[in-house]
Amino acid sequence: MTKQNTSIDLTILSVSSLKGVGPRLAEKLAQLGITVVADVLFHLPLRYQDRTKVVAIGGLRPGGEVVIEGEVKASDVVYGKRRSLVCKLQDSTGTTTLRFFHFNAAQKAMLCAGQKIRCFGEPRRGGSGLEFYHPEFQAVSTTLTLDETLTPVYPSTEGIHQPSWRKLSEQALTLLNTNSLPEYLPNNSKQQIDLASALQYLHRPPQDAQLELLKAGQHPCQQRLALEELAAHHLSLLRLKQQTQNYPAPPMVALADKGKAFLDTLPFALTSAQLRVAEEISQDLKQPFPMLRLVQGDVGSGKTLVAALAALQAVNNGYQAAIMAPTEILTEQHYNNFKHWFEPLGISIAWLVGKQGAKLRREQMQSIEDGSAKVIIGTHALFQNDVVFSKLGLAVIDEQHRFGVHQRLSLREKSSQHNFAPHQLVMTATPIPRTLAMASYSDLDFSLIYVLAAVRNPVQTVLIVNHCR
Repeated sequence: MTKQNTSIDLTILSVSSLKGVGPRLAEKLAQLGITVVADVLFHLPLRYQDRTKVVAIGGLRPGGEVVIEGEVKASDVVYGKRRSLVCKLQDSTGTTTLRFFHFNAAQKAMLCAGQKIRCFGEPRRGGSGLEFYHPEFQAVSTTLTLDETLTPVYPSTEGIHQPSWRKLSEQALTLLNTNSLPEYLPNNSKQQIDLASALQYLHRPPQDAQLELLKAGQHPCQQRLALEELAAHHLSLLRLKQQTQNYPAPPMVALADKGKAFLDTLPFALTSAQLRVAEEISQDLKQPFPMLRLVQGDVGSGKTLVAALAALQAVNNGYQAAIMAPTEILTEQHYNNFKHWFEPLGISIAWLVGKQGAKLRREQMQSIEDGSAKVIIGTHALFQNDVVFSKLGLAVIDEQHRFGVHQRLSLREKSSQHNFAPHQLVMTATPIPRTLAMASYSDLDFSLIYVLAAVRNPVQTVLIVNHCR
């Protein structure tokens, strides 16, 4: 009779299955995004405390948390600016002071002369030499032991204390020992740390762990998880791209006469980089699935003109184009540019921002809904549910880092009544290395305009003296 696989999937096992997690604690954990046992495992410590050894009082130095042990030689309530309980603790190497500004009768009774205690805290310079302010303390007994690993300190929220986090992580690690988490990285090296070992180490580092590496986030176990997180982010964006491209999009034929007529109106010629990127976008717009392309270029490289060519291709195919920017000032600049370029071609432009009066806003929204406005410039106001497009075929997002992925993709719903998704072009002036673009913007194809436009307004630096007194 073969033994059945009883492995538990920690990615779906509810955190409520852990001992001590009732409805109230489960609710607090959920506020931190912790709903399953795997979430506890990936809730990593912020820092660590070394409670693995006792430090001699005579060897204390200011700063750093340590464990000390000794006998209480004196304990008195001192009245000054603030009432405090002051205890003198002594071992065979020296004496230090414990000071408590908040204490109760039970604590005072425990800290009586002759009592042997173990303390954990940070020594600081005080009026009587090195002092510990509100250290943790326990009575020394035959059952009291030192920790075998470094003690984790977890990021937390109100109502969840560190002992609770340690109990939760201890239970989660116990489950991890008999079960497994899915490994997404290929094991292509004998030196590669497996996921379970990395988590075990980071939750309970050994006594000889390199704290400086851990503090700097450079430990191999931390790097292993960073690679896991980066891979997960990369894969999730690729899945998002795949899901988005499952939607149909309107194929748009390339510009012909209108494109030439538009370019002939310009007092300058496009750079080779602009022409290359414009052609990449044009080829994307011909496809029956949504374009998802990021264009990166410095200020003055001509990204807006490339976007205008894409908008013209959409309009030439009977669709609307929306250009969204993060600020009203930037949308006004775009509005003026597109009016100057497109109105001579008989293309109507709408402008939608939050500061508009009710009457003007109604007029603009009506022109968007009835299709008389072919190109629409706006801020995030374009996201609003009451903005209805007649036939949105292209969405251009300027300074894309100011908008979230889901905000950007929500524009897809603006064409849902036509059962297709609009093509999307996003632009940024923030320099992005290609390797970073491949990792952080995996849902987008990437184009770079690396040549500045030949004709640009000169940069003027002006000093304005403030004569106000």
